[in-house]
Amino acid sequence: MSAHPPRPSPPLPTPSGQAAPGPPSRAAPASPEVSSYALFALPLAMVALPVYLFAPPLYVRGGGLALAQVGAALLAVRVLAALADPLLGWWMARNRRGYAWHVAWSLPPLLGGYGALFHPPALSGGALLAWFAGALVLVYLGYGLATIAHQSWGAAIAASPPERVRLMSAREGCGLLGAVLAAGCSGVLGYGALALVFGACLLPAAWLLLRRVPRPAGGEFPAELNGLAALAAPWRKPRFRALFAVYAVSALAGAVPATLFVFFAADRLLLPDSWAGPLLVLYLLAAAASMPLWSVLARRRGEVAAWQAGMLLSALIFIWAYALGPGDGAAFAVICVLTGIAGGADLALPPALLAGLIAAPWRAEAGAAAAAGAPSAAPYFAWWNWCAQLALALAAGGALPLLALLGYEPGGASPGPGAGPAGGMPDVAVAAMAPQGSGALAATYALLPCALKLLAWLMLMRAARGSLNDLNGRNQ
Repeated sequence: MSAHPPRPSPPLPTPSGQAAPGPPSRAAPASPEVSSYALFALPLAMVALPVYLFAPPLYVRGGGLALAQVGAALLAVRVLAALADPLLGWWMARNRRGYAWHVAWSLPPLLGGYGALFHPPALSGGALLAWFAGALVLVYLGYGLATIAHQSWGAAIAASPPERVRLMSAREGCGLLGAVLAAGCSGVLGYGALALVFGACLLPAAWLLLRRVPRPAGGEFPAELNGLAALAAPWRKPRFRALFAVYAVSALAGAVPATLFVFFAADRLLLPDSWAGPLLVLYLLAAAASMPLWSVLARRRGEVAAWQAGMLLSALIFIWAYALGPGDGAAFAVICVLTGIAGGADLALPPALLAGLIAAPWRAEAGAAAAAGAPSAAPYFAWWNWCAQLALALAAGGALPLLALLGYEPGGASPGPGAGPAGGMPDVAVAAMAPQGSGALAATYALLPCALKLLAWLMLMRAARGSLNDLNGRNQ
């Protein structure tokens, strides 16, 4: 990766034969600016992880709500959030107030909704379910606005494929640290402390983002991207459609085990509740440690090829989780580490590919549309987040009710908090403790995601030979 700013691209020819102005010259972000930008991903990850990982068990086990009720509420709210994300992207492109303004307005619903979600009052039944759904709506409103603005901001200031990977890797690395922090807080301090730690991280990170990160050169939302045309613009690009399809399947493959992680550890492996946090931390630290490796591979072999390798490696490792049973905590820890290493590719490379796709018109598309101004990244990342939200909605609203139909009943007689894996009990006694339907839980947790990940790998391999071939971003 060069330390020098990238050279401006040559002027693009117009139909009249005259040279059209190229994009504004953008210097590579300095290291302090990269850090200030990436740090905002830390509190955002504290939103994404606990909501779909820790909130369902909190309301099922602690609040007494039925698994199907929580799954249905998650599905409904996530579908609503998924529908809202493209509208947020359209609204951001229409009002043209800039990324910083939208980040600032995302903070109140984030703080209020997060606190309400993890500090439910003494309610029960329908009232508690309504509180759960209302808090989720607030959280997802703020999260969607903040995430779209943050990701679009990064795409706008990244100047080249190496800089895209550098910026996205830094952002996702900070996101992993935020997820580790959330997992550690939940395991050591409990869910009640999460909101306090979240607020203590969110406000300073937002201040650094708003004060230290440069605004994109040449404006953020060009005038021609006004109205519903901005929302539909990404779908007119075959490359976006191909990349979106791959990402959708891959995101669903990751959302299913993320939703079922706590249930699998407690009810299939019969691990104490105190194990969930450390296992999650192992996975996240391994993913964070692997980010530089995937960045190097992306520079040498291209972003598409690196992502393919990560997908295949992830499926080949994670399928072994299906063979695990009660007491296999150590083996599961190894799988968490190895899949974390493979999962680093899923975190850094798809956003870098999308940022390259957004910037591609500057390099490849001549004419007035290319000369008029840089494309707004907000609609692209709005649809991107819509896909991630929908994947989580399908995982929570589909997998949980499906397991209920298959006879799985969460909350078996797991060992006490201080016990080792399965409490050191004989195998026969341990097997008897496993809740009904634990086999269906194992299949849904391990086999279904592997099948989806292999499907995404095949789709990406096909797209790499066609519409995504020129987005590989290889740098010798």
